Amino acid sequence: MAAKSRLAVLGDLVKLRLTSLVLLTTAIGFYAGALGPLDSARLWATLLGTALLAGGAAALNQYLERDLDALMERTQDRPLPSGRMRPAAVLLFGGICALAGLLVLVWRVNLPAGLLGALTLGLYLFVYTPLKRLTTLNTVIGAIPGALPPLLGWTAARGEITLAGWSLFLVQFFWQLPHFMAIAWLYREDYGRAGFRMLPVVDATGERTGHYAASHALGLLMASLSPFGFRVVGPAYLVGALALGTAFCWLTVRFARARTPARARALFLGSIVYLPLLLGLIVVDKLR
Repeated sequence: MAAKSRLAVLGDLVKLRLTSLVLLTTAIGFYAGALGPLDSARLWATLLGTALLAGGAAALNQYLERDLDALMERTQDRPLPSGRMRPAAVLLFGGICALAGLLVLVWRVNLPAGLLGALTLGLYLFVYTPLKRLTTLNTVIGAIPGALPPLLGWTAARGEITLAGWSLFLVQFFWQLPHFMAIAWLYREDYGRAGFRMLPVVDATGERTGHYAASHALGLLMASLSPFGFRVVGPAYLVGALALGTAFCWLTVRFARARTPARARALFLGSIVYLPLLLGLIVVDKLR
């Protein structure tokens, strides 16, 4: 077992890359929802609360799935199955972080943002996590808490949940599904060993997986136009969203036609490129 620094182990525990994405989408949601000058104090409070909440949720998720993580090659080196941390310490750390994050959102940001944070935590830990072993619908259900951070950011800036904020939720929701199908196809044997009922695990030929990815990429293309429809962004965003969405759909169609590892990786990498570019368009072309 390779030696790791304490900082690296902590990064694994809070799923640093995933938490960074959560913070990025939350920040973009805040910026998009801000009216007038940006309230930097509220923004930093939002990011602090979200970081604590996301890191705590990641730790608690690993506590709940520690035995299953030990069965999968891609997760065997996480802090709990590797023996680098004890379950009681992870439970305490995760609980304190999650609670602190909720308190920051409620008392330093606003109540609607805190409620969205609580909803995200509850859905992730107590709905999505157990459903992973029960039904292939776990992915679409898990995409709900995964799509709430940009809406949380928007709500933190506005002080209320609005329809325009939900347009950002839709983008994140549809993006996750092709993105995860690519990952799950590459690691379907790993997921199968742990008893997770991901669609690629039960879909031997991959035909349903490919159609699922392509149909939701089309849904993403349409959802990505909704911020323009709600006048959150201008025409430059519209042109860019159409171009990015078309390219992403092409990647999913290629994957649907031939579910090779190379095409699954191309879809995964394409999804990683797509989202920051689309978020960048929101920043560049936000309507003042």
